[in-house]
Amino acid sequence: MSRTGSKVVLSGLEFHAHHGVYEEEARFGARFVVDAELHWDFSAITDDLDLAVNYEEVYAAVSQEVTGTRVQLIEVLAASIARRLLAEQPLLEAVTVRVHKPHAPLPGVLRDVFAELTLGRAESARPLGFGRQT
Repeated sequence: MSRTGSKVVLSGLEFHAHHGVYEEEARFGARFVVDAELHWDFSAITDDLDLAVNYEEVYAAVSQEVTGTRVQLIEVLAASIARRLLAEQPLLEAVTVRVHKPHAPLPGVLRDVFAELTLGRAESARPLGFGRQT
């Protein structure tokens, strides 16, 4: 994490996508909301975009991950977004990604279901499936 605690947050990015376990979710899709916390030390930055994390590029990457792929688990989607952001934005020290599924097909009344992942550079180098039970 950033030693200064500095971060830029993209909050409430909304997309229509087709993630989920059920066939209806694949066919009709649903609304997904993503929050991305971009941890990097900008305490001594000058007013130059080339020295910053470009959050327009971050938005585009999140959009492509959410709408351009289909996964069953929002946990997997959160991990793929986090890994992509760390790979594409070299200034990032860590990211926290939340993928909300406010209309999850559950039998009760609920406000939201979300998966949250904080991933640093060292953790992003771990192979996928690490820690999986066999």
